[in-house]
Amino acid sequence: MEHPAPLPPEPVRLAAPDAELYGERHGRGGRGLLFAHGLGQSRGAWRRSAARLAAAGWQALAVDARGHGDSGRNPPEQPYRTAQMVDDLVRWAAAFEAPPVLVGASMGGLTGLAAQALHRPFAALVLVDITPRWEPEGVARILAFMRAHASGFDSVEHAIDAVAAHMPHRPRKSARALTDLLVRDDDGRLRWHWDPRLVEDIARDGDARQHELLAAARAIDVPTLLVTGGASDVVSGETIDEFLALVPHARHQVIPHARHLVAGDDNDAFAQAVLDFLTPLQLRPAA
Repeated sequence: MEHPAPLPPEPVRLAAPDAELYGERHGRGGRGLLFAHGLGQSRGAWRRSAARLAAAGWQALAVDARGHGDSGRNPPEQPYRTAQMVDDLVRWAAAFEAPPVLVGASMGGLTGLAAQALHRPFAALVLVDITPRWEPEGVARILAFMRAHASGFDSVEHAIDAVAAHMPHRPRKSARALTDLLVRDDDGRLRWHWDPRLVEDIARDGDARQHELLAAARAIDVPTLLVTGGASDVVSGETIDEFLALVPHARHQVIPHARHLVAGDDNDAFAQAVLDFLTPLQLRPAA
């Protein structure tokens, strides 16, 4: 079945307590997909995947988590908590006419896992390179990058150098590619788009709730796909086997040579894996 050329992404706003949340919708019809990014990312991380799936007839909504991208930040006296992120994701899911499929990477996947166990807002889950128990060394590498450069950057080129050092396997970023990831502060310096308080708050909260995430996995009864990178240092054979034992009906797809940021490392293979999982579910309503 052929689909018309996708329309440009449509900005979407959602009111939540203490913050206004932002996203972008690709495609206007079909069953919904809700894309939730990882810690320190933004909705832009999903742009190519969302466009590919919208072209296949799905309505793909990629959102900025609270404290990331264009979404609002918590007031100074209010810490970031996983439970708050869960509530935000449930609000986004309620914006669809029918329960959407969650596509969640890293933090977004864990948030979706917790949301499904508590509120069941999703018709299916696609978890991207994350399991309820993770490899500490891989997470420490990500947190070290996020903690670095607290004083910001004096130029876009300086930020490009930082990304290249963090992801030497990727082609060097262009200035345009960093548009969604940098903001200019009142002092004129460029800083990453996320609230710096997120790093410690979410890392601390996630470690404390790991036993709850394991229990959440046992409660999952919707179709589930785990997509992992063959070169990831955040998941391992041990954590993957544990997840598959907790969710025995889940499918597992490895994207060879991809690291933790699977969709960015091999978008074509990732998007095809998601389509292969979704198509037999027949979730799209009749035209």
